[in-house]
Amino acid sequence: MKLLFVCTGNTCRSCMAEAIFNELCNINGVTSFSAGLSVVPKSIISKNSHLLVKQNLNINLENRKAVQFTREMLEEFDLILTMTGYMANVIKNHFKEYNSKVYSLNEYVSINRDITDPYGGNIDVYKDTFNDLRSSIELLIKKLQDKGIV
Repeated sequence: MKLLFVCTGNTCRSCMAEAIFNELCNINGVTSFSAGLSVVPKSIISKNSHLLVKQNLNINLENRKAVQFTREMLEEFDLILTMTGYMANVIKNHFKEYNSKVYSLNEYVSINRDITDPYGGNIDVYKDTFNDLRSSIELLIKKLQDKGIV
């Protein structure tokens, strides 16, 4: 099973989500990637996102390049999880045939709020987002295990 985390620019939330998920998930054959709906060409992971992933997961993403979301990704991935409900709706409105596999991350794990965009914030703002992502991803992994995806 392949999951895709999606945010705006693929420099903060979704790349942190990808790293957290791949580090925490122990389900054989399940992996994640990430992309952004509106990537700035040649952009890389934000400094604070890189620092938190390095400190908490011991993964070096310092030069990770942002990836642009494409229509082909809807075919390639089994589950597309966005950082906000608005993002999920944008994808669903443009690609109706894939609606059954597009959700916001928190909608999928029954949390009634979006993942806050830390872009431009200080390290504490990024920590809050990292911790929110980790909590939601722990619930996501449990849900996938409960569904028998092992």
